Amino acid sequence: MEHITLLLAIVIVTALVFDFTNGFHDTANAMATTISTGALKPKTAVAMSAVLNLVGAFLSVEVAKTISGGIINEDGLRTEVIFAALVGAILWNLLTWLVGLPSSSSHALFGGLIGAAVMSAGWSSVDGGTVVTKVLLPAVAAPIVAGVAALLATRLTYRIGGRIQGEAQEKATAKGYRAGQIASAGLVSLAHGTNDAQKTMGIITLALVTGGVLSPGSNPPVWVIVSAGLAIAMGTYLGGWRIIRTMGSGLTELKPPQGFAAQTSAATVILASSHLGFSLSTTQSCSGAVMGAGLGRQGGVVRWSTATRMFVAWGLTLPAAGLVGAGAEFVTKQGTWGVVVVAALLVAGSGAIWALSRRKPVGHDDVAPSGAQSAPDAEPAGVVTTAIAAVSPPPTLAAQPDLSATLPSPAAPVAADPARPATV
Repeated sequence: MEHITLLLAIVIVTALVFDFTNGFHDTANAMATTISTGALKPKTAVAMSAVLNLVGAFLSVEVAKTISGGIINEDGLRTEVIFAALVGAILWNLLTWLVGLPSSSSHALFGGLIGAAVMSAGWSSVDGGTVVTKVLLPAVAAPIVAGVAALLATRLTYRIGGRIQGEAQEKATAKGYRAGQIASAGLVSLAHGTNDAQKTMGIITLALVTGGVLSPGSNPPVWVIVSAGLAIAMGTYLGGWRIIRTMGSGLTELKPPQGFAAQTSAATVILASSHLGFSLSTTQSCSGAVMGAGLGRQGGVVRWSTATRMFVAWGLTLPAAGLVGAGAEFVTKQGTWGVVVVAALLVAGSGAIWALSRRKPVGHDDVAPSGAQSAPDAEPAGVVTTAIAAVSPPPTLAAQPDLSATLPSPAAPVAADPARPATV
């Protein structure tokens, strides 16, 4: 019994570590566009996001129940399986953070959990129907829906603002959009807390069920909700500057109206999914919205080389984390020494990734709009960008050109200023 209690404590701590990595890995979802457009300073943005992530963790438990009692069959599940799953998720999160790719922390967790469960008890331990309906289908639909919504919202925003003329009016409008961006960024942070913090709650609850502390189907205890909320908030405040740089300026250059449209669209999709219990990826939703907003502005260019690397990372997340989780579970099945070896490998791997990140550190100064590294080299418009821009390009917020023409006046017997033109 003492061994089970110690193992359960190790799993809970490891789950909170994953929650912490989830926080700094996904800070970019809420704040990258706000920082890139200059609406908020980097440190202020991540502090605001951290507080709202903590608040969001208390708003719902639907996603937590999906994870703790939906994807994996709880009967006969060993606590070591959850530990192995977390190892796979943490290492994948850290690896993608190192290269600055906004991959899905959610899918890393699901992949690790599925791989470890299959290694432990076979494919029958996984509820395939739940995986398809509440994980895979939302993974495909979320970036598309958020992207299309952001594209349409951006076009509508520019069309409405197209009548604005004069530099003073444009500056006032930009201030209004920045204020809207701050509000929508707060909404995304709140939505992130309601969705991603719950995933760790679900994992800890699942571990408590396998350890015999809770009965199957139980809701997360209050202490689990509080600890998960605090862990993701602290990770968010740390700031995943590498991914913020990619999301803020690596995919496309955003103006305040685009940032507002992207964040509002992403927040709507995330909150709707949390209400329905769909455990979608907030990263994919926000990335899709950023690309949609980039395509929605006339002359906007999406950097498809960066987007392609991001798509590849999305596709690899589930299987890669699953393979690591399965390998970790194979070792933990050997007994206590196996658990010790896996824990040591997790610490060593995390330390090695952190050491590599110190070779080229990225801080909050590197993601500010005026930072030298904030904007990568320009990329020419691709086929997709050109095709979309050709369909009813929206007007820009720039002042409309002067349509007046200067025509000579008809000949008249007036002596004064005979050559003076008449302006129409």
